[in-house]
Amino acid sequence: METEALAMAQEIDFSLIALFARATLTVKLVMLLMIGMSIWSWAIIIQKVMLYRKARAEAQQFDAAFWSGEPLDELYEALGPEPQGASERIFAAGMTEWRRSHRHDGALIAGAQARIDRAMDVAIARESDVLNHSLQVLATTGATAPFIGLFGTVWGIKHAFEEIAIAKTSDLAVVAPGIAEALLATAIGLVAAIPAVVAYNKLSADSERITGNYGAFADEFSTILSRQLDSAA
Repeated sequence: METEALAMAQEIDFSLIALFARATLTVKLVMLLMIGMSIWSWAIIIQKVMLYRKARAEAQQFDAAFWSGEPLDELYEALGPEPQGASERIFAAGMTEWRRSHRHDGALIAGAQARIDRAMDVAIARESDVLNHSLQVLATTGATAPFIGLFGTVWGIKHAFEEIAIAKTSDLAVVAPGIAEALLATAIGLVAAIPAVVAYNKLSADSERITGNYGAFADEFSTILSRQLDSAA
């Protein structure tokens, strides 16, 4: 009897496509949802890696120009009305407020330092929002995908037990396909969740590091402007 059951089980196709095709509609929907979340997560991961690499390169390039000794007014004029890099936009926000803080006679309006700092803080917050945008998708995928996949597994096992009851037998050939289909849902959930969790932790740390560099630059720039404000007072 066991030999016959094993022979029947060996004849069953256990490829991933076959397991998906034999699964119930509910389990198929769970698998498709997990595959969709995985593709979405990988799209975000690739986009963020490219964005962060570009942000670091732009910041390095602008730092070289900023500390080259070129007058700040000339650097500001060279950037134009629409700066491309994040560091350039932060610098432009500070310089714009610096110029607005001068009266027509050249005298400074009171509270210029606070306004300049606030303008750069707002610019940094905008850049931080861009860096962190969509990272919550990775966090959500990492937190929910295993449980959604587990739901598919539970549903699949329930269906397998129903088939056992209908067939009135517990032969391996009857049990194995349903269990395999059910476990595939959990496997896909883990495949979606693990990269999302790892990427979220890595990208969050990179985002904080880049934002911290923006803040350090803003502090250094603010210090330079503060010395000019003190000398003009």
